[in-house]
Amino acid sequence: MEISYFYISLLLLLLSYLFTSHFRPQTPNLLPSVFPTFPVIGHLYLLKPPLYRTFAKISAKYGPVLFLQIGSRRVLLVSSPSAAEECLTKNDIVFANRPRTLFSKIMGMNCTSLAWSPYGDNWRNLRRIASVEILSIHRLNEFHDIRVDEGKLLIRKLLSASSSSPVNVKSVFYELMLNVMMRMISGKRYFCGDIPAVEEERKQLREILDESFLLAGAANVSDYLPILGWLGVKGLKKKLIALQEKSDVFFQGLIEQLRKSKGGESENNRKTMIEVLLSLQESDPEYYTDAMIRTLIAELLAAGTDTSAGTMEWAMSLLLNNPQVLRKAQNEIDREVGKDRLVDESDIANLPYLRCIINETLRLYPAGPLLVPHESSEDCVIRGYNIPSGTMLLVNQWAIHHDPRLYSDPKRFNPERFDGLEGTRDGFKLMPFGSGRRSCPGEGLAVRVLGSTLGLLIQCFDWERMSEKMIDMTEAPGLTLSKAESVVIKCKPRLEMQNLLSQL
Repeated sequence: MEISYFYISLLLLLLSYLFTSHFRPQTPNLLPSVFPTFPVIGHLYLLKPPLYRTFAKISAKYGPVLFLQIGSRRVLLVSSPSAAEECLTKNDIVFANRPRTLFSKIMGMNCTSLAWSPYGDNWRNLRRIASVEILSIHRLNEFHDIRVDEGKLLIRKLLSASSSSPVNVKSVFYELMLNVMMRMISGKRYFCGDIPAVEEERKQLREILDESFLLAGAANVSDYLPILGWLGVKGLKKKLIALQEKSDVFFQGLIEQLRKSKGGESENNRKTMIEVLLSLQESDPEYYTDAMIRTLIAELLAAGTDTSAGTMEWAMSLLLNNPQVLRKAQNEIDREVGKDRLVDESDIANLPYLRCIINETLRLYPAGPLLVPHESSEDCVIRGYNIPSGTMLLVNQWAIHHDPRLYSDPKRFNPERFDGLEGTRDGFKLMPFGSGRRSCPGEGLAVRVLGSTLGLLIQCFDWERMSEKMIDMTEAPGLTLSKAESVVIKCKPRLEMQNLLSQL
């Protein structure tokens, strides 16, 4: 019986496709596409991981602005700065929506969270909370001492390990970022010794974050072929529901701990992110529900941990494969900061070569090689082509960053190419944190942590590969661009810094 329903559904879809393709009035001036477009599946047959490389090859052959029919979804694939600019400036509001997916429905509170909410009053309020109440310059300055503490803790860990064992940089960067984020969110440091209660919470949180990234990057064909969902393809759905339940229990526990300690002394008399949200809950409990707080905190944590840790791992790998760049960066820090104090976030503005290294790392290995998908809320025109409402927009920033027409010798690590660039944006040629209304609200935090952490490691230690063999730069599959193999390297304190380091 189930098989007969399948064939009936398939036949209906085929008839629908033939009708819409041959009898429905066609919208004039449509985008160029790829031939052939098969019934039902459209261009699904083209998709092979990693998608950003596959899409880059397709765009190189057919053009930087393409229409793809991926199952039931219309997709606008953009791989040029000018087209990205037209989508994210002139048509920014039109493309301010997010496509609905199984992941966003379950993990994003039925698409009402900051990451997945459609453009409107709810999203504007969530964005205001993130940008003003939680991640504003004022709030980041309040948490400055947390980042300083964690930077010093990282140095002490490396000092104790440098003489005895190699360093797994992915592990130390992850621990750093989780400590920074969790102290800002709840006042808790999770990597500070073997306290049983903390150890168990840390394990639970790590499982939640790892599963979130795994399932967010999982291919869910039913998002593009709804018929598969109707026929009972529910394995991913069950995993997502279980993950959501696990996440709710964990973050509700943090909320209850801070709710019970209300009136107690917060770290340095400042409010954590959860405490800020709980204070807003008092004035508007119907909007600032515990569920809303749990989801917002979970998204901020997921977005701020793996991405920054991964970028720092790529940066260190590039520096170890290009020791002349590392030496040049050390010389700059010695000259501008000296050897009597540690690099601070306030020094980054006076370290242009370090900023060049970060920008070149973000160019070669952007944490999000495909920007988080957008979706058009109404018909619009891009490059003179008509784009219908409900079209998913995919901006392939990896393809833009590796375009030889924009960057000479784009595969080469060459920080000097960004000499003179202020910040981490170069128009729409380099936009590692996205652009427009849906750009990453945590950009300010990420830039501070990247600059100060890499600055400290370059200033305090000499780094070497484990052998003469170059570090493997193979990319792992997944939602974010991470290394396939963790980097294990050697470090030793620089002779010039031993006096300062002995005081830590």
